[in-house]
Amino acid sequence: MHENFDEVYRDCFQEITNVAMGQAADLLARILNVFIVLPIPNVNILESSELHMALSAIDESRSVSAVCQGFIGGGISGEALLIFNDSSFSDVAHLRHNFNSDINENVELELLMDISNVLIGACLRGIADQLDLKFSQGHPKVLGRHVNVEQLIKTNAQRWKKTLAIEVNYTIEEHDVNCDLLLLFTEDSFETLKTKADYLLE
Repeated sequence: MHENFDEVYRDCFQEITNVAMGQAADLLARILNVFIVLPIPNVNILESSELHMALSAIDESRSVSAVCQGFIGGGISGEALLIFNDSSFSDVAHLRHNFNSDINENVELELLMDISNVLIGACLRGIADQLDLKFSQGHPKVLGRHVNVEQLIKTNAQRWKKTLAIEVNYTIEEHDVNCDLLLLFTEDSFETLKTKADYLLE
């Protein structure tokens, strides 16, 4: 754990994320008419070389696709990264009744962008509301498709240096749908995040 980011702050941001991820899951559950399983989010300060620790819930042998979206506001910035198991595409397409055709590359991309838009948007909005600020979001960018986690990290490692990493795993009950949402806050954001946390902890 970073020497200037102790357990109290970690617990605080775990609770903030808990609320935000619940709101995002509720939105996705209503869209797909399913029940979303939510574990406790993981909060850690990581170097880029340690990022694989934040992805421990993902089987490294599985093929994944990923989208990232930058955000900034109120002295805080970072990237949201959604890593989607490729095996989930067929079940999500089935749950989205407007996708009755074969699952091709274009359909997969549309589903990937739809899910990332729902989860990233709602989760960031939930965190921003609790911190009393607003995030501006950049355009989503596909980081990789049909790669394993190791390849994804290796290709993009230079994007992430020391970061506050919050990992949220979403699983849809009774369906083979699983994805990880990572919120990666820049090191420059730490002091502002601590100030916001202090206000909430008073």
